Amino acid sequence: MDLFCGAGGSSHGAQNAGVEIIAGFDIWEPAIKTYQANFPQAAVYHKDITELNPAQVKKKIGNIDLMLASPECTSHSRAKGSAERSEDSRRTAFEVVRFASEFNPKWIVIENVVDMKSWGSYDKLLMQLRQLGYFVNDDVILNAKDFGVPQARERLFILCSRLGEPIAPLPSDKLERPVSSIISENTYHFTPLRKRGRAKATIVKADHAITNLEQREPFLIVYYGSGKNGNGGWQTIHEPLRTITTLDRFGYVIPYKNGHRMRMLQPEELKLAMGFNKDFKLDEVEGLTRRQRVKLMGNGVCPPVMEAIVKSLTSQQDH
Repeated sequence: MDLFCGAGGSSHGAQNAGVEIIAGFDIWEPAIKTYQANFPQAAVYHKDITELNPAQVKKKIGNIDLMLASPECTSHSRAKGSAERSEDSRRTAFEVVRFASEFNPKWIVIENVVDMKSWGSYDKLLMQLRQLGYFVNDDVILNAKDFGVPQARERLFILCSRLGEPIAPLPSDKLERPVSSIISENTYHFTPLRKRGRAKATIVKADHAITNLEQREPFLIVYYGSGKNGNGGWQTIHEPLRTITTLDRFGYVIPYKNGHRMRMLQPEELKLAMGFNKDFKLDEVEGLTRRQRVKLMGNGVCPPVMEAIVKSLTSQQDH
């Protein structure tokens, strides 16, 4: 089962590893609608998880082998800057302990931002998991680009197993996938880069890229955050995409006969950049706004990374 399931990235990866998905839990309606569309066989709980009784849930769905969980991460992330953190939000991670004490699964995988390791209650969380009888490996920091995902996305994974010290998966031996592999060239509408009303900061980022690249080479404008390219405002399409966030972050710019043209990367492209299969339903889910689709991807877990983790964990029972 998948606690704080979001759109279902962890479940999608686990399913690709051969796991039967039986339940997903999330408080956000767009996440639950997307999860239902992609895992119609699973029970879904659209409710604040702190209000659920694990014993009652177990009566409905039965025993499980694997618990996946992505507790709220915003109040851990350095991207929040100087904004006030919510300790109540961060403490949702202890819901994993509460459910694990009832369900007693063989394996648990907790996913979060790397900054979670600096949380004051982090060691307490690990201690409580160990008190339940789990071997815990909390030194697993994986980058999605090392697992065939065309995105550089580094995340913390806390691996728990009752069968012995859990082993992290090894990176793929395949070459890194560039973001160009998921861009749809002729599907979406472009507008002139230098159209009236375009933000000055966008033009500055674009001009910086044009100066550093060939005039006829496409590129991506990157909003928010810093990076290796001077002011961090652009990247080439020949490398993995920088980390997808919950807000529109990437403007795709192409040379054109009368100057450059631009559009934002679309949710379906972000879906592929997260490593979801093409047939995973996102645009097909009724009632979701574009902004909600972007947020679902920015909050998601890259399925190929979770697939590799689950295969590594479950291989323990074969020995």
